Amino acid sequence: MSETDHIVPVGVYIGVFLALMVLTGLTVYAATVDLGFWNTPVAIAIAVTKALLVILFFMHVKYGSRLVWLAAGGAFFWLVLMLLGTLGDYVSRNWVGPLGT
Repeated sequence: MSETDHIVPVGVYIGVFLALMVLTGLTVYAATVDLGFWNTPVAIAIAVTKALLVILFFMHVKYGSRLVWLAAGGAFFWLVLMLLGTLGDYVSRNWVGPLGT
């Protein structure tokens, strides 16, 4: 085994799995509650949290080199830009009337 290998304890995986299950339950619960404008931002926040857990622990980025962190950080930053663009479009749709009016 080389010095770059990192063995993660099983307890960490179990903890991450339980956190993902709780967040999934929270996603289902949030879908049944009418939060008005906040439905989409809450769902996206939960999804991003779950994605971060998967990226950090199951993809082993937490224990990776600086180059791995840079690549994962750049990809996550790109995802945030895409989500912000989508949310910007979602928020601005109420300002435009329906077609033909």
